Amino acid sequence: MDGFFNKQRCDRCGASLKGGFTMSRFSTDALCMKCAEEERQHPDYQFTNDIELAAVRAGDRNFAGLGWPGKNGRIKR
Repeated sequence: MDGFFNKQRCDRCGASLKGGFTMSRFSTDALCMKCAEEERQHPDYQFTNDIELAAVRAGDRNFAGLGWPGKNGRIKR
């Protein structure tokens, strides 16, 4: 089984994932719901979604993401 589904702690803040979790759009990090919401507010979130969708449509089902730039960072385009 994939180790992602056995994670106990958020890869960003270390909080428990018992209340539910998701994968980051920027990376393969497992995120608690608080960090996932913070990520959705990032100005590059839609850009990252578009890049991921293009990768999947091109056949890349293991897209690793563009990397989390941090709360105040930006993705280089």
